[in-house]
Amino acid sequence: MDHGTRNDVLGRLAEAVGSITVAHPTRVAIDGPPAAGKTTLADELAVILRDQGRDVIRATIDDFLFPRAQRYPRGEYSAEGCYFDTHDHDSLTRVLLDPLGPGGDRSFQHAVYDRTADTVLSPPVTTATANAVLVFDGVFLMRPELIDRWDLRIFVSTALEKTVDRAVIRERRVSSRAEVERRWRERYIPSQQFYFATVRPTDHVDIIVHNDEPQEPVWEIRTK
Repeated sequence: MDHGTRNDVLGRLAEAVGSITVAHPTRVAIDGPPAAGKTTLADELAVILRDQGRDVIRATIDDFLFPRAQRYPRGEYSAEGCYFDTHDHDSLTRVLLDPLGPGGDRSFQHAVYDRTADTVLSPPVTTATANAVLVFDGVFLMRPELIDRWDLRIFVSTALEKTVDRAVIRERRVSSRAEVERRWRERYIPSQQFYFATVRPTDHVDIIVHNDEPQEPVWEIRTK
């Protein structure tokens, strides 16, 4: 493990992206539990890559949810439902990951769903340049349906108990502390524990960023 400032770690992540040589856009997964800091890290990495002259496609699993009416067949607090019923992986691979991958035509859509409005989206199809980088953040990205579709796999690790406290702060405008804690303890944390037990995501990633202290993250390269 290697300690450094946040800028150190972001610089090394950008180097890792730059070291990938593929004949199609580089697809970067930033996996990790809810409230681990994935979105912030992905946004910051995208800025650095753009500054280096790369075309960056920034996308998130939250834009590939099933509509709300389909997401909760097992109940709103079901951990199994969180893992199995939430995300539209078929659309994700069809409109984004496969077009950017080997043999793809690079014509993609970055979203299929608007979470705020709970409506299905069909944004214009865009064509990526061959040296573009997809920076994609979300939960459960190493699951079997997706794992082979990434060119660089990053996991943002945080103690699950810490994510509860972060979530309460992040969501205080829209949810009470009791509501956030219930959602985390009954749905999100058990779904992550299921994911770790069945998929063992950190065994499959290239880099782990330990993000308990966001200003001083710890960098770990996984040797497979």
